[in-house]
Amino acid sequence: MRIAVYPGSFDPITLGHMDVIRRATEVFDRVIVAVVVNPRKSSAHSGQERVDVILEAVREAGLDTQDRVQAIAFEGLTVDLARAAGARHIVRGLRAISDFDVELQMSQLNRRMAPDLDTLVFMTGAEHGHLSSSFVREIASLGGDVSGMVPGAAIRMLRRTDQR
Repeated sequence: MRIAVYPGSFDPITLGHMDVIRRATEVFDRVIVAVVVNPRKSSAHSGQERVDVILEAVREAGLDTQDRVQAIAFEGLTVDLARAAGARHIVRGLRAISDFDVELQMSQLNRRMAPDLDTLVFMTGAEHGHLSSSFVREIASLGGDVSGMVPGAAIRMLRRTDQR
């Protein structure tokens, strides 16, 4: 079975992330969307909230066929998670050239720690290249319409956040 891990903060998941997940399911038998929980960084939503939203968005998009997409929260190194899950690949999305340097460094470090793992990068579609979770959070917090940027499940989570 070809298994890939797609790590990220997903705070919130965007339509760009969903595009990467959909395309990864065309290449891999199972895609594990791994929500990074970093105690040294603050997140607007808990790891479990983000996992729940991802699972709901994946269901709404019809991508959860035969448990091919899973979502989990994790702390630690992505390479350790990938090995524990039996994955041979790490999936990343690339929006713009500015992302390339960081993604290249991350890929090289992961490869140094785990030579048996390979990173596959999916270029984000032009319609999603401008999206970032932090911009989406900012727009939503100021009352802007993010309906063309995130799945419905993320909109509902952002609304709940505003009500806190």
